[in-house]
Amino acid sequence: MRLILNILLILGIVGLAYLLYYNVKEPIAFQAEKTRRETRVVDRLKDIRTSQELYRTITGLYAPNFDTLAYVLRNQDIPQLKVIGDPDNPEAEFTVDTLYYSTADTLEALGINLDSLRYVPFGNGETFKIDADTLTYQQTLVNVVEVGTPRNTFMGRFGDPKYAKYDKSYNPQAMLKFGNMNSPSLSGNWE
Repeated sequence: MRLILNILLILGIVGLAYLLYYNVKEPIAFQAEKTRRETRVVDRLKDIRTSQELYRTITGLYAPNFDTLAYVLRNQDIPQLKVIGDPDNPEAEFTVDTLYYSTADTLEALGINLDSLRYVPFGNGETFKIDADTLTYQQTLVNVVEVGTPRNTFMGRFGDPKYAKYDKSYNPQAMLKFGNMNSPSLSGNWE
C-alpha cells in the first residue's frame, strides 16, 4: 500500500513539474516566434513601401496592385533632376537636366525581389492586401496607399486569440500594415 502511494506521489510530482515547465515554456515560445515572424513581415512591408515610393517617383501615383508595381519597376527608369548653377541667385543662369537611373539596378542594390514581394512570409502563399487611391486632404488632392495583412495570416499556430493572454496588445485579427487610406502617411503601425 505504501509503495503504491509513493508511486502515485512521484507521478503527481512529475505531472506537476511538467505542467509548470509547459506553463513557462509556452509564453516564451510564443514571444520568440511572434518576434521572429513579425520581424520578417515588417522587413517585407518595408521593401514594399520602398517599392511604392519608387513607383510614385516614376508615375506620380501609388501602385494599386503588385502586377502593376512589378511591371513599372522592371521596365521604367527613375528620373532625377540635376540643377547646374544657382537657382536662388536671380542674376545667375542655371539649367535643369533630367537624368534617368535604372530601377532594376536600384532594387537589386537594395536587395528587393519583385517576384516574392507580394507574398506574406510564413503565410503559405497568402498575399498582402494593397489599396491605393487619391483623396482630398486639407483641400489638396493627395495619393494614398495602404498595404498590410492580418497577424493570423503569418502567425501559424499562434494566430489563435487564446495567445493574447501572454501579450495584452496582441490581437491576431489586427493588421500589420503601413500607409493609411484616410491621410497621406506611409508610417507603419509597428513604428
